Amino acid sequence: MRKIPARKLPFQTVGAILPRMKSGKQTSAIEFYALAFGFFLGLAILKFGNPVILDSKITPPNSLSEFWNYAWPTHWASWILVPLAIAGAILAVMEKSRWPRKKWLWLLPLLWFGWQLFSAVETAYPNLAAMTLSQFFGCVVCYFLGAFLFGNKRALYFLLVGILAAFTFCLVRAVDQKVFEYPQSHQMLLEGERSGWTNVPPEMLFQMKQEGVVITTNGVDMANPIILDKFKKGRVSGTLVYPNALAGAILLLFPVSLALAFGATKKLKPPIRSAAIALTLFLGGAGFFWTGSKLGWLIAIATGGLFLFRLNWSSRLKFAVLGLIVFVGLGVFAVRFQNYFAAGATSVGARFDYWRAAVQTTADNPLLGTGPGTFQKPYSKLKSPDAEMARLAHNDYLEQFSDSGIPGGIFYAAWIFLALAGIARRVWKSGNQTAFAVFAGLLGWFVQGIGEFSLFIPALAWTAFALLGCLLALTANQFDKKSPDI
Repeated sequence: MRKIPARKLPFQTVGAILPRMKSGKQTSAIEFYALAFGFFLGLAILKFGNPVILDSKITPPNSLSEFWNYAWPTHWASWILVPLAIAGAILAVMEKSRWPRKKWLWLLPLLWFGWQLFSAVETAYPNLAAMTLSQFFGCVVCYFLGAFLFGNKRALYFLLVGILAAFTFCLVRAVDQKVFEYPQSHQMLLEGERSGWTNVPPEMLFQMKQEGVVITTNGVDMANPIILDKFKKGRVSGTLVYPNALAGAILLLFPVSLALAFGATKKLKPPIRSAAIALTLFLGGAGFFWTGSKLGWLIAIATGGLFLFRLNWSSRLKFAVLGLIVFVGLGVFAVRFQNYFAAGATSVGARFDYWRAAVQTTADNPLLGTGPGTFQKPYSKLKSPDAEMARLAHNDYLEQFSDSGIPGGIFYAAWIFLALAGIARRVWKSGNQTAFAVFAGLLGWFVQGIGEFSLFIPALAWTAFALLGCLLALTANQFDKKSPDI
């Protein structure tokens, strides 16, 4: 999968929103490792933003320009993760790291992944299962690394350096897509079609045909109407596979970006602090709005309500402001998506068809499912005649049941629920705004999994599970002691 190259952009620093480490304190080996691992996750956000089941569709880059502009094959991410994981395991042993919480929270992910292996052995589609297993292995590895190595605030901050740097670049890319790339590409395709492509160099026209941007119908080259519609709508995706994936990244990382923008810049001069906060609000807010994500918008309203109840206001004022947030948020939602609902909300109807097929597949294969990442195979036989084909169920939880049977689905759902529930109680009482922001992002991302397939995207899933493990350890190790926030 390739995209029309974006315009070259200057890298935007996130230094203003990162915490200022205490001077004079020696950086430990774990903190150096957290920094390196954070940059790896940042690289995933920039280059491994496609679902793993599409790995065979991604052409490896052949030049420096292609390395910069295009996504990389997702299996490259595993090649990088394995040596990092080995180094992390050695470091955990050297540092005598211990599991921070109840045994269920290390046993459930192992049971889940073990069941994926059983399901993969029995599947009729081993290639899809193998690609998916590498992704799930990465999820488990990132979770355990987070829990064993990143269980203090300094390690968390070092981890966030690379993640938020890449996230900032991703948002800048999204803004560039909306303001420059998509309008220019739309205009170029229209002019090319009108002029018989005489305004396009032959090698570029050939490449666009290879990528499906230009198609040939009855011997005539014409712009792909699907691509034209994409550019016209202007829904941005940044460095990720499609707009809802970017919405997931913003749900996951924007709360902590915002918390750091307000909390970590207090000692800066007012103009600099104001600029940092304004830049954070603009990039996150504009990028999220331009994704056009319906489910993401509703989740964002709920997340705003969570932050509201953390404020030291009277209950009456909190409920009044909450009512205003809901009223304004739903009002904007209704206006923003009125054309979508007037056209019949086709994507919602499509998702119900995916989910119906997932339930039926689970009923037909209750023990082991059809194999990790194989939803597309039974769906091709079960889908409604007028429904579009889908490779994934657009519901991470239902897909676990469909792909790996009832045990696999239960292990995954129980793992996520128990981890979030255990973290929620401690984070809410802690008073640590940064940790609460990470939790709010995780909660929003896992809720979005009800309608998306982010579990299959390394950029999103590996970052989320690393932060989940980190927060699990942080809440167990730090919050029983009264320690100031940043």
